[in-house]
Amino acid sequence: MICSISGEAPVEPVVSKKSGLLFERRLIERHISDSGKCPVTGEPLTMEDIVPVKAGKTAKPRPVQGASIPGMLGMLQHEWDALMLSNHALEMQLQNARQELSHALYQHDAACRVIARLKKERDEARALLAQAERQMPMPIATGPGSNAAALTNGKRAAEDDEMGPDGKKIRPGISSSIISELTDCNTALSQQRKKRQIPSTLAPVDAVERYTQLNSFPLHKTNKPGILSLDVLYSRDIIATGGIDTNVVVFDRPSGEILSTLSGHSKKVTSVKFVPQKELVVSGSADKTVRIWKGSEDGKYDCRHVLKDHTAEVEAVTIHPTNNYFVTASLDNSWCFYELDSGRCLAQVSDDSGSQGYTTAAFHPDGLIIGIGTSGPVVKIWDVKNQSPVAKFDEMVGAVTAVSFSENGYFLATAAQDGVKLWDLRKLRNFRTFAAEDKTPIQAVEFDHSGSYLAIGGSDIRIYQVANVKSEWNCIKTFPDLSGTGRTTSLKFGTDAKYLAAGSMDRNLRIFGLPAENGEDGPPEHSDYTS
Repeated sequence: MICSISGEAPVEPVVSKKSGLLFERRLIERHISDSGKCPVTGEPLTMEDIVPVKAGKTAKPRPVQGASIPGMLGMLQHEWDALMLSNHALEMQLQNARQELSHALYQHDAACRVIARLKKERDEARALLAQAERQMPMPIATGPGSNAAALTNGKRAAEDDEMGPDGKKIRPGISSSIISELTDCNTALSQQRKKRQIPSTLAPVDAVERYTQLNSFPLHKTNKPGILSLDVLYSRDIIATGGIDTNVVVFDRPSGEILSTLSGHSKKVTSVKFVPQKELVVSGSADKTVRIWKGSEDGKYDCRHVLKDHTAEVEAVTIHPTNNYFVTASLDNSWCFYELDSGRCLAQVSDDSGSQGYTTAAFHPDGLIIGIGTSGPVVKIWDVKNQSPVAKFDEMVGAVTAVSFSENGYFLATAAQDGVKLWDLRKLRNFRTFAAEDKTPIQAVEFDHSGSYLAIGGSDIRIYQVANVKSEWNCIKTFPDLSGTGRTTSLKFGTDAKYLAAGSMDRNLRIFGLPAENGEDGPPEHSDYTS
């Protein structure tokens, strides 16, 4: 059956009643709606004259082109041509994508080269600027009796230091006479230590177990709270604190009064130390300077030296047992050995081993070696006489935040992110570890002056009774965090461990001890000392 209009087999065949012709339904319906006549005979025709033809469902016959081999070949040729055109279009798109990707990679490589060149130029400019600052002459007094190292307005005058080929000052070094002085001090202290016994006035264990907070003194400013360092002058029972507010506060514990506020640093004070018997305070700061302050009869302190030998933040200050020298440690990967009276840097020792900067330092009680912690994390033991490392401890996690030697010189306590480790200096090994609570890094660790107690500060404050390598070190007292910051930053025992001073990231200095020792005559608590 063939449609009389299309000449193809109809999908829905219908028959005209009048002419008997066969049509495709959709085609005849459209023709009737347009003309109302039969497309073949021209007679009038309506939809009522159309009768559908019912037939069984069969496969649709092939089109005329597929009824012969030449027709099938033509169809295949058309399909192949369409496929080739589509493939060509995809290849063009791929080529364009490759060109765009190549251009983007070229631009990225060029940008990386420009950034690298700019960084190199920046580093060279910084090095030249630092060299120029070191070589820049400072005004020197020319009046009669003036001294090249004289002090003017708290600043050290220029020194006649020669510059080396690398742009660094040539230091005079630690002379043989100074080495002899250090050696004699070491011999004397070693002999005294062998004969020394624990004082009868030392606070007993049962008293430490009953310690509680006695006072809380807001010493620093409220807009920049935080005490980063503190020290105790045992002979006068006064405390010095260094804060984020750039100030050093000298505080009289028995009376509860501030004796002096030392202002001069431009950034946070990271370390502060008393120099016994000389009425001196040494402070280190993130402004890359070290200041030496001299006390006067009226209790005030004046800045006598400003030391600018470091090129990065000064993180630690430690005083030699002779009280004639001190050492500073900085994030610039160097430590400096200073003469205290003149403020002159005798030696500056740099470390090129990639330790990522020094974070803390402490002299051994005998004074011939010094322990310096890094952000590596490594603690290095240096021989002061020849300025060379003699040992290192590297089993810690995170930056080393504090180090402390025991009074007998046998033990070293180091604090880091994973807690506190105790090291036997005779065998150079770790023999005990106190894990950090709540994964909070330990910020402070301190032996008392007799070597009987060890205080640890982090998310809380714990006091341990010192034992030997084989015996257990028992925790005899734990103080919860009362600052609300969760970070105790500095600790120091008082005379005979009769109290413990603690600084934290709020502005308060806290004193822990036996309530009966302060009684009614103690200083008032929570007085606002600083606006």
